[in-house]
This record gives sequence, C-alpha cells and structure tokens, in this order.
Amino acid sequence: MKDMIQRIVAISAVLLISIALNSATTQDLISSEAASIGFHVLILIYAIQLVVFLISYALKTEHYYDLTGGITYISVVVYTIYQKNLMGELDLRSIVLGSLILIWAARLSSFLFLRVKKVGKDRRFDKIKTNFTRFMLAWTLQGFWVFMCTLPAITAIASESKSVDLFLIGGAALWLFGFVVEVIADTQKSKFNQNPKNKGKFISSGIWSISRHPNYVGEVLLWTGIAIIAIPSLSGLQYIALISPVFTYLLLTRVSGVNLLEASSDKKWGNDEDYIQYKKKTPIFFPFV
Repeated sequence: MKDMIQRIVAISAVLLISIALNSATTQDLISSEAASIGFHVLILIYAIQLVVFLISYALKTEHYYDLTGGITYISVVVYTIYQKNLMGELDLRSIVLGSLILIWAARLSSFLFLRVKKVGKDRRFDKIKTNFTRFMLAWTLQGFWVFMCTLPAITAIASESKSVDLFLIGGAALWLFGFVVEVIADTQKSKFNQNPKNKGKFISSGIWSISRHPNYVGEVLLWTGIAIIAIPSLSGLQYIALISPVFTYLLLTRVSGVNLLEASSDKKWGNDEDYIQYKKKTPIFFPFV
C-alpha cells in the first residue's frame, strides 16, 4: 500500500512539474493562440500515454511502449507545426526543428519496436507490467521524457519567427553529428549481437571502443543541438526550456540508462578479465574524458 501511494505521488508530481514548466514557457508568447499550443501539446502527450497504457495493461504487454514514445514525438511536432502554419508564421527555424525531431523519432522508435518484437520482450518491464501503478508510472515518465526533450523546440516554434543565424546552423550541425553517432552505435551493436559467435559476449569494437555507451552520447548531443537552435526564439522565463539537454543527460546516466546497463554488465562479466580491462581503458560516457 505504501509503495502504491508513493507511485501515485510520483505520478502527480511529474504532472504538476509539467504543468508548471508549460506555464512558465508560454507566458512570453506573442499571442493567446501561440500560448495555447503549449497547453494542447501537454494534453496530447499525456493523453496518448494514458490511452496506450490502458490498452497495454489490459493485454499485459510492453511491446508498444517505445513505439508510442515515437508516435507521441511525431504527433506533438506535427500538431505544433500545423498550428504555426495556420497562424501564418511558419519559418525555416520551425521547419528545421520539426524535421530533425521527426527524423530522430521515426528512426529510434521503429528501431526499438522491431528489436523488442524480435527478442519477444523488454526485460525492463518483466516485473512491472502486471502492476497497475508501477506500469502507469513508467508511461507517465515516458510522457515527461517527451515533454522535456521537445520543450525547447515547441517553445521556439510557438514563438516569434527569427531569421537564419549561427545558432540554427551550429545546432543543426551538432544534431547531425549526434544522430550519426547514435545510428552508428546502434547499428554496430545490432550486428554484433546478431553474430552467433558473440553470444554471451560484450561489444568493445568500433565506436564502442571509445565509449561504453556511445548511443546515449549521441542522443545527448542531438538534443543539445535542438536546444541551441531554439535559443534565439526564447525570451524571459522561456530560457527555462534549456534545461532539456541537462535533463536528457541526467535521465540517461542516472535513471534509466547507463546506471542500469552498467549494473547488468557487471553482473554478467564482472569477473571477466577482458571486461575489467575494457572498463579501465574505456570512458563510461563521453569519449576521451
């Protein structure tokens, strides 16, 4: 009972933080129509999570979790761009921001969905998909992930148009670099795992030789690029949106990514001398650091 109450409190806290951040980043928008975009996006994000969560809980499946995350990204971006176009203020910065997020979301969500379908399950959900509040918390956190990652982009798109500048060019370049790093890392690991000779082994070749989690490095870099592109369109409290890449870094390194994978790897190969040496010579996150 105590655990259930704690999870309900956590879900409520996430929703309240989302509402507070949404309110802060829409205060300085140029019109009520633009301000309403942020609120509608917030509703859309969590409504999608709720609907698919209820279906998934009824079916006791996690197969659509990652796919729903991608669909949510795509939905909020398409909606925001559409609304900006209706206002007659669609500009190149908005198009670039929307396009980059759409490309990333389509690629990653389909990759993760197909991986889960091939494996048959996502072991992260083995113990939680049969528990209503635990499973609901996972879906709520996914909504918060979408909200936080897209916060700079949605705020910038809903704001006054700005001309092309170095922030747009530099941010897009950093996004491209991060995206390429993520794709290369995912591709190399998939090929490694598909080779029967590598069953039970850890990957230490290719880009994985300079970082133990290069896919996550790429993700942090590309969301930082999105935030950089958004900077010229922000003002006042909207600058709060720039916590987005920091949130992404902390999420991936402290909550649901690196820490869990490191613990799992240590359990599997903690006594393997090759793995011990790999850990000693290979940075856990940023290469050469």
